[in-house]
Amino acid sequence: MVRVKLGSFAFARSGDKGDGSNVGVFVTNAADYELIRRELTVERVKQHFHAICKGEVTRYEAANLLALNFLLRDSLGGGGSESLKTDAQGKTHGLALLEMVVER
Repeated sequence: MVRVKLGSFAFARSGDKGDGSNVGVFVTNAADYELIRRELTVERVKQHFHAICKGEVTRYEAANLLALNFLLRDSLGGGGSESLKTDAQGKTHGLALLEMVVER
């Protein structure tokens, strides 16, 4: 096993869902899907976003897409036009998750 950034083999998209951000991570093969299922736990994602995610993290699996989707509740400071955050729609949260180091 070697430690690498998630972004070296995975892709991500993110955006707002009200006051939470929605972060999808996907890979291109079944072996990497099993790896992200193992490494990207709710607890690890919550810790990775501890500075911005004040609410619950929920993980959804989409095996047919080789993807995981995370909902980071209370991470946007109100969301949209209500938020004073620079990234009020969570567009950078996907890139931030790709910075996580995992064992591959």
